[in-house]
This record gives sequence, structure tokens and C-alpha cells, in this order.
Amino acid sequence: MVLTRGDEFPLHQAPEPIAYSGTDRNFYDRYFFNGYAPDGSGFFALAFGIYPHLDIADAHLSFIRGSTQYCLHASCELGMERLELRVGPIAIEVIEPLHQLRVTIDETNGIAGEFTFTGRAFPIEEPRFTHRIGPRALLDYTRMTQNGRYQGWLEVDGVREEMASGTCGTRDRSWGVRPIGARDPQPTPGNPIPSFFWQWTPINFEHGSLFFHVNADVEGKAWNRRAAWAADGAAIDELVEGDGLLSFSMQDGTRWPAGGSLAVDALGAPASLEFEPIGRFQMKGLGYTHPTWGHGHHRGPLDVEREDIDLAAIDATAMENRHVQMLCKVTGDAEGMGVFEQLAVGPYAPLGLKLP
Repeated sequence: MVLTRGDEFPLHQAPEPIAYSGTDRNFYDRYFFNGYAPDGSGFFALAFGIYPHLDIADAHLSFIRGSTQYCLHASCELGMERLELRVGPIAIEVIEPLHQLRVTIDETNGIAGEFTFTGRAFPIEEPRFTHRIGPRALLDYTRMTQNGRYQGWLEVDGVREEMASGTCGTRDRSWGVRPIGARDPQPTPGNPIPSFFWQWTPINFEHGSLFFHVNADVEGKAWNRRAAWAADGAAIDELVEGDGLLSFSMQDGTRWPAGGSLAVDALGAPASLEFEPIGRFQMKGLGYTHPTWGHGHHRGPLDVEREDIDLAAIDATAMENRHVQMLCKVTGDAEGMGVFEQLAVGPYAPLGLKLP
């Protein structure tokens, strides 16, 4: 047994020290943040993941200036201490649980920053994500999501920019089972063609927050979908659950969304919305589908690397570039700003998508 600082808190979910999380080697615990100014400039995002059974943690900061997406990747050995919320230069401090957090990035390879996230309402809890391929659980996790406001700054190569007044965005916390680290090379007998379809559209309006997501199978049938509305200051019993239907188009020659229309059925939420993309963020900047900085890979006691992505020069068809968040101006029954995230892997009949 290994005792850690976490054992001082009443957080245990099993008759074992906090250092252990069940028995699935793919268990993870993750923080995610994104943000943008009211005019759509200054997009930034951060991901911070802990993988207890792999005894690894990693963190990624990525932000856009001009046509370049600047990234700072970091990975370390965890030492079974799950409350050490630092990976090299990137650290998270929980100021007020479920409401306010601070992120600091010590100057490394020309990149630095600090920002504080303050929630606009109590976080929503999304329906549990459970998805199997034959007998094997590919996904089994819970996620809470919250829109909020930011204060802080980011710096690259000595040029510091303060976050504009009114900078908003979204953060989430998810934990459970996802594929992480080295992949299992053994196929599942009778396994269908691998596929995954995901869309997520968290939106900030002047007086509230709207959330919609959908996971669908190869035929387009949703296996996890929900809309939710949170008025500013809403407590847990004032959050409104509902449903939605998203119609969208694709950019030619890509698997990126070109815009869409969202119909929402949730009390108090705007019922009809249009998405107009004004910017593109590559999720590989946070490790998602990254060819060398994927989540949960062992890179030694500590490894840190900067990466600059030329957004105009990437190959849109490459697997590593398919996962995107499109920053969108949102109009219709209300005006706001948000992201349209999409990842389409493998075949998807409604769009005529096939392998690869």
C-alpha cells in the first residue's frame, strides 16, 4: 500500500489508498480549459491528465497568435501522488472547488502565462459515457462542464498579451476509462471497423451558458446526446436539462465542420442557433491524436517540448489533424460565442465518410 496526501481527505471510493483507482490500466483523471476574447481573438486551451495505473501525468498549453498555434507539451512520472497538480512548468491550483481555479505556466522555451478561471454557474454533469466494442469497454467515464470568465496573460518569445476584458470559455473535468498510453495490439474477435463520431458545442451568451454534445455510431444513431442550459449564477437545482438536434456541413476535402444549425429543447435556452466559424484550433496541440505527444505515454522522469504549428500549412486529411475546435460566432435567437468541436474517425454514413 502507498499513502499519499489524498488519503487525508474523505475522497476514497474503495477500501484502498487514493493512489489506486480500480483495476483498469486506462483509468484517467483530466482537466481541460479553453478561452477566447469577445471578438474571437486570443484563443487558448490547456489539458492536464493524470493516469494512476501508468504512474504518469502530462499537461499541454496551446494558443493561437496570427496563423501560428504555439504549444508547450510536458510529461512526468507521477510517483503515485495524485494531488501534485504540476507537470514540469505547468501547474493547476484549485482555489474554490467547482468554481475557481488558477493555472500557471513557468517560462519555458519562450512560453509563459498565468490565468484564473471563474465559473458562471454550477457545473453541469453530462450523462455517463459508456461505449463498448464487443466485450471490451472502450469508454466509461463521467464529465462535468462549466462555462466561465478568465483573467490573466500569455507570453511567447517575450511578447506578453493580457487577456481582454470579457474573455470567456469552457472548462471540464472528466474521469474514468479512455484509451491512453500504448495501444493494445490484440484485436477483438468480430470487431467492427473502428469508428468514432463526436460533436460538442459549449456556448457563452451574455446571461447564460448553453451546452450540447453528441456521440453517434457509424449509422448516425446517437448513443450519448444532451443539451443543457445554465443561467448566470444558477445553482445545481437550477440547471436545465434538455435535448437538441445539430445540422451541419463540412469543409470540402476535410473532416472539419463548416458551420451548422442547432435546435434546442431546454427551458430558458435559445431555441434556434446558427454557427459561423471564425477560427480553427487543432486539438493535437493538447495531445489529442498527436503522433508523438499522445496522452499517457511514458517519456521519462520529465520531458518538456515546444511545438509551433503553422495552421495554414497542415494536411487536413492526416489523422492527427482531424480533431478540431472551430471558434464560432453564434447567432439566431441569441448572440454569443462558442466552439464547435468535432472528431470523425472511420466511416460515418450520414456524411458518406469511409475509411481511412
